Amino acid sequence: MTSRFTFTRLATDGKARRGVVSTPRGDIQTPAFMPVGTAATVKAMMPESVRATGAQILLGNTYHLMLRPTAERIADLGGLHNFMNWDRPILTDSGGFQVMSLAELRKLTEEGVSFRSHIDGSRHMLTPERSMEIQRLLGSDIVMCFDECPALPASRERIAESMRLSMRWADRSRAAFGDRPGYALFGIQQGGLEEDLRGESAEALRGIGFDGYAVGGLAVGEGQEAMFGCLDYAPDMLPDDKPRYLMGVGKPDDIVGAVARGIDMFDCVLPSRSGRTGQAYTRRGPVNIKNARHADDPRPLDENCTCPACTNYSRAYLHHVFRAGEIISSMLLTWHNLHYYQELMAGMRSSIASGEFTAFQAEFHAQRAQGDIEPI
Repeated sequence: MTSRFTFTRLATDGKARRGVVSTPRGDIQTPAFMPVGTAATVKAMMPESVRATGAQILLGNTYHLMLRPTAERIADLGGLHNFMNWDRPILTDSGGFQVMSLAELRKLTEEGVSFRSHIDGSRHMLTPERSMEIQRLLGSDIVMCFDECPALPASRERIAESMRLSMRWADRSRAAFGDRPGYALFGIQQGGLEEDLRGESAEALRGIGFDGYAVGGLAVGEGQEAMFGCLDYAPDMLPDDKPRYLMGVGKPDDIVGAVARGIDMFDCVLPSRSGRTGQAYTRRGPVNIKNARHADDPRPLDENCTCPACTNYSRAYLHHVFRAGEIISSMLLTWHNLHYYQELMAGMRSSIASGEFTAFQAEFHAQRAQGDIEPI
């Protein structure tokens, strides 16, 4: 196992990349999907269950953990890995997005963002330096620089101002992160849907120098067509020899389209959130298990899936426990969704390595076009 953080490209097929991110806590095969463990847990899942789906890295959240139970308490208890019983790599976001979307009475300045907690109203200040300190206390393997992410649509002036502030914060994040062998700091490209602003942001980030680069500021209301339009050029602006991470994306077809455009890493709450609300992702598209047509259906969600929900339970049972409000519904559907996402990533990795990614995409879309299998 390596003592350093490295990224190795193993194969390419068009813009799609097959690689491996190596960390002291283990390798991450890319393209990779990171389940979201916002509050030091992937909701409705045990850590060993998450690992059984094929996940190699989790995402934690700086904003939520700094408020509760606090980064200092987690550090005193041995760090986030020990605290949540996950011995593989962890990436933590910087808290910037949550400050903008969840916190109350925000005040944005050059120094950082002051805000009141959405939990108890307590007052806090988050700066690039404090974000780096929190992520160090957590023991994150991959740290994200502190940035600001305005919601779209926004004026070009607002996007440019925000991007340039984020680049100044990226420089301060780099200085505060320091020299930490074995740990990585990722910069975050901003610029909305403006190609020249994305280019300016990428140039600034390359000048600072990071271990990996994220495409930020997407999946914030612009729609898939606009997002793909941006991804047609934004990843190409970032260093080719570093991992590229698209933050907060997304649905399966979003991920496949983003891999085709050169993205290596993803995170999204959809697999677990959808599991809790009765939606399962399958090769033929989403299945709403709450629908009455599943009440007498003895078949699995997906006859080709090897997760516990599909190998041990029928659609009828999953429909029943969801309707009855039983906790096992969230557990089984979340496990299935995370398993599906990891199988999707593994399929893309294999197809890129064999030079058959175009065929993989065609089959992916053809299966989804068929829709869910008809009721018996």
